[in-house]
Amino acid sequence: MSPERHDVVVVGGSFAGLAAALQLARARRRVLVVDAGLRRNRFSEAAHGFLGQDGRPPGEIVADARGQLLAYPTATIREDTVVDAADAAGGWRVTLADGPAVEAARLILATGVVDVLPEVPGLAERWGKAVLHCPYCHGYEFADRALGVLATSPLAIHQAMLVREWGPTTLFGGGAFVPDEEQRAALAARGIPFEPVPVAALEGPAGAIEAVRLADGRRVPLAALYIAPRSLPPPLAERLGCAFDDGPFGPVIRADERRQTTVPGVYAAGDAARPMPSVSGAVADGVTAGVFAHQSMVFPAAA
Repeated sequence: MSPERHDVVVVGGSFAGLAAALQLARARRRVLVVDAGLRRNRFSEAAHGFLGQDGRPPGEIVADARGQLLAYPTATIREDTVVDAADAAGGWRVTLADGPAVEAARLILATGVVDVLPEVPGLAERWGKAVLHCPYCHGYEFADRALGVLATSPLAIHQAMLVREWGPTTLFGGGAFVPDEEQRAALAARGIPFEPVPVAALEGPAGAIEAVRLADGRRVPLAALYIAPRSLPPPLAERLGCAFDDGPFGPVIRADERRQTTVPGVYAAGDAARPMPSVSGAVADGVTAGVFAHQSMVFPAAA
């Protein structure tokens, strides 16, 4: 039997992927969204800073978006994982983990990234709740309380000085980072103490932080801890031959203003292809990728 054929396969069914698929469905194109269910903000109780949706659980927003997409007869969502994709007669043959292969004229990579968290006891289970990455997303809820930044790179200086806008902030070196004299002066000017002793564990009830316990036994009271974890891009993009750029937190797929990658016919949207993660930015990327993937099929010579 010939593989099931679609105009576009969107890899990833979160904010960027659904936004891309909606544009294609409204253009009456056959679009398949393959979703592995690993939405990056699945650990967060609420999404913030997203116009019209502020404070809503991100899972509810995605569920509504899926329902709206499936109202269009040319759209399909499949719960599965894309394990590979290869050239196939002017398009792409997409291999799924649990279902039969499918084919499409275009691919949109909207997989998001994998966050590599510091190995600190008590940190992973608080990720997205009291261990956070973005004060614009989750700063207001902890305003004027004791905050901390755990250094994972020299960028921690920038992060600590920014987080200070929301409350009193301590920069924890984690045992791997020590600011130089100029950086210490900048921290002092913002009223940010630097703690060089490594963090041994986070303490507090489930999902919350009461204190950071240091390696020397001291406890520093804290309500939230910010980190900037390194992120890993989707392996599929590398297998397809997409080029990457160095982002502040890890490699990002190189994409132009149309969200076209360096591989013709492959587009990228969302956190995997943008240096600064953002729900609003991911949706905007998805809209752009969907529109230009569609136009590339209408005007193939200009693609």
